[in-house]
Formats: sequence, structure tokens, C-alpha cells
Amino acid sequence: MSLVKKIGLNFFVLIFVIISSDAKTQDNIYDKIDLFGEVLDKINKEYVDEVDQSEAMDAAINGVLQSLDPYSAYMTPEMFKNMATETSGEFGGLGIEVGMEAGVVKVISPIDNSPASKIGIKAGDYIIKINEIQVQGKSLSEAVELMRGPVGSDIEITIRRVGFKKSIKYKITREIIEVRSVKSEVKNNNIGYVRLTSFNDNSSDQVKKKIKEFRNNKNIKHYILDLRNNPGGLLSQAIKISDLFLDSGEIVSTKSRKSSENRKWFAKKGDVLNGGTIIVLINYGSASASEIVAGSLKDHKRAILIGERSYGKGSVQSIIPLDNNGAIRLTVSKYYLPSGSSISEVGVIPDFELEEEGDDFRINTETDNQLKFALKLLNE
Repeated sequence: MSLVKKIGLNFFVLIFVIISSDAKTQDNIYDKIDLFGEVLDKINKEYVDEVDQSEAMDAAINGVLQSLDPYSAYMTPEMFKNMATETSGEFGGLGIEVGMEAGVVKVISPIDNSPASKIGIKAGDYIIKINEIQVQGKSLSEAVELMRGPVGSDIEITIRRVGFKKSIKYKITREIIEVRSVKSEVKNNNIGYVRLTSFNDNSSDQVKKKIKEFRNNKNIKHYILDLRNNPGGLLSQAIKISDLFLDSGEIVSTKSRKSSENRKWFAKKGDVLNGGTIIVLINYGSASASEIVAGSLKDHKRAILIGERSYGKGSVQSIIPLDNNGAIRLTVSKYYLPSGSSISEVGVIPDFELEEEGDDFRINTETDNQLKFALKLLNE
């Protein structure tokens, strides 16, 4: 374990004492702070290599945040600035949503038509090396920084994939990532197919527009909403899209540490399909907002779910700016479906569990067995 990581661990122990202590242990807090200062001083004077104390303290802060869950993290001022660039909807990169699992960077979902998806990166892949640099032991933010680079430059990613004995190497060229969240087409002349790749500011308006266009076609009898490899996005859009297909009832709730901050959202009267049949496709790359939509429609028996168990990211993170122009990403609440079940680490289980066929899966190709099954079910 590197020195910086060791300091992060020590700092976590210190902070854990601070945030979990009761009145009986409060007297020891300042002793622990003094102890941490003493350890840092000894390391600075005695460690074999020179230590950058600023980097050590950043690692210590990040250590305590990442010990809480895979989604909480510290962002330096530079990282916070880069994040603002990414959320603008157009940015340079590989086109993958990543998270942490047991200290390893894990692919939540590749973005449709991104360099990562085109070359074969899949949801559930574990990134073990970036340009021959070991990723295990690094924070999520550090790993993301390693993946960033000039548009047009190449990067080598080494991954581990469940079911494969050997690691797989991919050479990927960074590109400008443009997120187009809604795609649609008519299937089999009578089925309206809508593919939602993310939950952006206007996703619900786009979905509603596509559905209305389909309803003007008298041949269309049924609908498919494809949420596979959709890593999520805005909670407000998940609520609006769920509400499109529901006539009443709870959509989702959030529970926080403070009961006064718990919230519930309910559907307004009016189902855009007037009760028409809808199938929702999900897979392991469906996360967060995707799981809210799929889980809510399933709980209300409003849709049939086909595919794989979803990712299980059922928590809400707030970006809290800091005085140094950096920020922390902190989990502040968790999502709960109308049934009362939590999405976190569990995911949404489809009505028909069907694994994706083949290693080189591409959505909307002849090898798409999940879509084929949905079309067959609707035409029976």
C-alpha cells in the first residue's frame, strides 16, 4: 500500500472516531487529532521518500469519503472544474459511466455509439489497468483523471470480464462525446420502439413527443421502452417519464438521515398510452434513474420487464462545493420503489430474465435476443 493510501486509511480512522463518537468518547477526539498530526510529522521526517503533504491530505480526505460508499468522493478544484465541463453534454473522453466496487473501477454502462461501446467495452467490466498503470488502490476520481486526455489521443484499457480467464486489452481513441438521449423507430410495422440512453434535461419531452408521433400511426398497437445500458441522470426526468405511463400512485421516494428531508413523488392523472401495452428492456448497465422508471412501472404492473437484473445504484449524491474551490460528492439519500424495496445493491429484477447473447453484444442488431423476445411476446 502506498504512503498516500496509508495516510488516507489513518485519516479515515480518525474521522470515523469523530463522526461516530458519542458523549463518552468526545474527550478523546482531540487526542486522536494530535495523534494524526504526530503520525504525519513522523512520516514526513522518517519515510524513505520525500512526501508531498498536500497530496497526502487530499488522499486522506478522499479515503474517508470513499469508505462510506462507492459514490462519495473528494474532487480537487481541477476535478470539480472538469466535472462542470462533462455535465454540459459534450466532452472529450471514452464514453463510459464508471463506479467503484471493492476498490476496483467498474463499468456501469458504455454510452451508445461512444468509442468504448464501439470497441466492445461492456457493463460489468472491471478496469484493472490504464496505460499499464494499475488502477486498484486508486480512487475513482484518480482513475477518471487517468482516462482523460486530448481528443484524438489513444489510451489502452485492460479489463477483467466475468466468465473470462484472461484479461482483455482495448486500444481506444478519445473522442468528443455527444449524448443524444432518445432514439426511436417502428418495429414489425406495429410496435413503437423508443431507446433512452440517458436522463437529460429534455428527455421526458422527447419521449412524450415520440410517443405522440407513434400514436398518430394507427398501425402501432404496442410499445417498447429500451433502458439498457442507460446509466441514469436527472431524478426529475425519471419521475416525469414514469408519470407519462401512470395514471396515479407513488412513483418513487427518497429517505435521508433527517426524516424532515424524506420525500415522495406521485403520478398525475393521465396515461399517455391510455393503458396500452408497454415492455421495458433493462440490463446490468441500467442504473439509477433507469431503475426508478423500470421499478416503478413494474410495481404498478404497468409494464412487462425483460432482460437482466439492473445495476443497483439507488442513492442520491449531492455536489457540495468547498472553500478551496473543490467539492465533495456525498450520498445524502436513497431511492425506494412504491413497493417499499430499495434499489441499492439489489437492482430491479425483470419479469422475464434473459441474458444478452454473445460477447460482442450490440443493441438493435440481429443478435439482440432480448429485443427479439419482446417483439415475439407483443405479436403473440
